[in-house]
Amino acid sequence: MCCLKIIQRGFVGAALVLMVLAPLAAHAQRPAAGPFPGGENADGSLRPTNRLQRLFTQDAFTEYALLQPGSEQFRIRFFTEETRVGATELVNATRGGSEGTDVAVFDPRTGKPLPFTYEPEGDGHAIHAKLTAPVPQGGIGRVLIYKTYKDARTYQSYTEPNAPYGIQAGDISWVRSLSGYRLGVILPAGYQLLSSSIAAQMSTMPDGRLALHFANPSGLSNPFTIHARKTTTTFTPTPYVDMFLDDVKTLYDFGDPAAHRISVEQTYSDARTGTTLPIDLLSYAALSDVIVTDLDTAHPLPQRKKGGATVVTLEEPIVNDKQSAHLRVTGTLTDAGYTVTAGELRFDRVVKGLRNSFLLPAGWEVSSVSQSGTIGQYQGRAFVALVNLNAENAYRAVITARKRAD
Repeated sequence: MCCLKIIQRGFVGAALVLMVLAPLAAHAQRPAAGPFPGGENADGSLRPTNRLQRLFTQDAFTEYALLQPGSEQFRIRFFTEETRVGATELVNATRGGSEGTDVAVFDPRTGKPLPFTYEPEGDGHAIHAKLTAPVPQGGIGRVLIYKTYKDARTYQSYTEPNAPYGIQAGDISWVRSLSGYRLGVILPAGYQLLSSSIAAQMSTMPDGRLALHFANPSGLSNPFTIHARKTTTTFTPTPYVDMFLDDVKTLYDFGDPAAHRISVEQTYSDARTGTTLPIDLLSYAALSDVIVTDLDTAHPLPQRKKGGATVVTLEEPIVNDKQSAHLRVTGTLTDAGYTVTAGELRFDRVVKGLRNSFLLPAGWEVSSVSQSGTIGQYQGRAFVALVNLNAENAYRAVITARKRAD
């Protein structure tokens, strides 16, 4: 989860549904193949995937900026992380068939370059980035990678028309199977978008280039095709920021409903410059016993009041656009909208942020969810995960559950 938080804008809204079935009795099977992650049975029918057990979708952010048409190249900006305690490096492999060059690696905490090697590995290459310090207990290692891929299979320029596909000479296309969660594609300067196969937020950048940004909540392989054409139109920059660059995720861990008590944990990156940062979660969730942790170091950060806000003081000031603070805020929420009446557990609250997950108490089973979301099991407890695909900041989430009769 290592992408920069644009605090002033909001999100949260609808999410995609991925209901995952429990494993079936063993059948004659062959290894997973093709686009379906569960693979196929011997007769060609699909096998179920594993049950959903992750409280949140994956955290990496990848953005592809298409370079000069005819070059077959695109520049990648990739935020990724390493969670293994004690790890001293992060490895990022080049996709087979893509030729990688112009690699640069940075530490998002300091904005300074990190040492790395770029080595042959398998049918491609891999970047081995050296972390500034081993990943601490209770912390997360982060890396910002820039690299250029050359791949004629992905990025095509057409010199001749192809009427059946509506292609004119000079058109370009970009097609790639994307398995990341938060993604973006930027067109070359002077090109209009003809079509996009995936719903995406679209904006005009300050330099006039068109940008698409979107989420793939399942994290599974998702083929994406863009068609674009040279244009004489001058696009005016739009005020929209990339809503999917924000990596915020909030866990509501339901405790005793009679006491209306919920443990809240929010993790995010914040790129606002300076030495102090406001904790925006506390402006809409009145938490007690608040702890703010710098995930780069696992150090707790001192808090103080500044005006009506609670702020923390950073150990490493943010001074450039390659930096961000990676924070975790924990505390306890007492909310009368979380209760049990006539044997029905009910959570009713306006929530904010890109990702919100709700972990039910042990023994309770979900009976309804007012928003589209995924449902899974985490350590024997049911959870609901919502992903906002809209730019609006706040929405109402209502979840009901019934207790299992053991």
